[in-house]
Amino acid sequence: MDTVDCSEPVPPPAAGLLSERERVWWAALGRVVEPGDTRAGQLIEEWGPEEALARLTRALPAGVERPDGARELARGALIGARLVCRGEAGWPTQLDDLGPARPVALWVRGAASLRVLAVRSVAVVGARACTGYGQRLAADLSASLTERGWTVFSGAAYGIDAAAHRGALVVGGPTVGVLACGVDQAYPRANEQLLRRITQCGGLLLSELPLGAHPNRPRFLQRNRVIAALTRGTVVVEAARRSGSLNTARWAGDLRRQVMAVPGPATSSLSGGTHELIRRGAVLVADVGEVVEQVGEIGTDLAATPEGRERLRDALAPETLRVLESLPASARGASPESLVQRCLLGPDVVLRRLYELASLGLVERLGAHWRLNPACKGTS
Repeated sequence: MDTVDCSEPVPPPAAGLLSERERVWWAALGRVVEPGDTRAGQLIEEWGPEEALARLTRALPAGVERPDGARELARGALIGARLVCRGEAGWPTQLDDLGPARPVALWVRGAASLRVLAVRSVAVVGARACTGYGQRLAADLSASLTERGWTVFSGAAYGIDAAAHRGALVVGGPTVGVLACGVDQAYPRANEQLLRRITQCGGLLLSELPLGAHPNRPRFLQRNRVIAALTRGTVVVEAARRSGSLNTARWAGDLRRQVMAVPGPATSSLSGGTHELIRRGAVLVADVGEVVEQVGEIGTDLAATPEGRERLRDALAPETLRVLESLPASARGASPESLVQRCLLGPDVVLRRLYELASLGLVERLGAHWRLNPACKGTS
């Protein structure tokens, strides 16, 4: 083993220049360091991965198996999982905002680049035991974010998390599930098909835990810091006052990310957490435009004002309004022939009104079909 100069901190490796030997160290560290362990994180920062691994391994109780990083990497390769390490070109540098609490490394399943997907990303989280109202909101919001080129991150759990991932998948976009277990584990078991679809449809599953690791409550809470750090902002859709999703929001606030919450019925206990977030300073959001305004570029991603929406709608001729209201909310839209049947207007009238709506930016043409402009959903 090479000697380590302890008189100065070990400099970080240049991006993209990790050797296989260094990757073995990081893989082994992921086996012995629990998520969010700041003492181990400080040790790694002070001594570097090789010496930190040696010290942590010596401190393991007798009888505990010593980590084998090469074996970890080989196991990952067998299931199509790869390790993204600090210092590599694919490492999302926003994770470094966590300081000593940042992940040692990340196991990833899926072909996409995590760093690329995280550039324009939003976390959509909420209660596991959610209502139909919350599921619809999460799915619609995620679908609209995806159509605008944003990547939705969530925790792949029941309820709001699953609805958020499905909303992105419905419109054909990638989504990222951050797990509180190894990426080789299907948890919760009922979401196994959803997890498979995420990786098959251009998205990713990722975890800082080693292969084979099982979830527990502390790991769920530590997982939340990764979701918050990777994304530009966190939207809590529906949450009770003791929901774990509020922990994600707290991490986002501590990391100076945007914290947003969707209001719900005042009579619902599942609105208690989101309403409390709003009382404490979270931004109230009701649609995708308001979310993008918070996380997008200053001055270019502004949400339209409600007054402007109403004036535009009020200015439409009755026939034009009838055509607009006959368009379905689906991404596929509808053909002019089907709109003729719905509106009970002539084909020429329907086409003229469609082109009028297109000139106003309210609808767009997709081949032989017409659909509501995704950038204007909820604004007409």
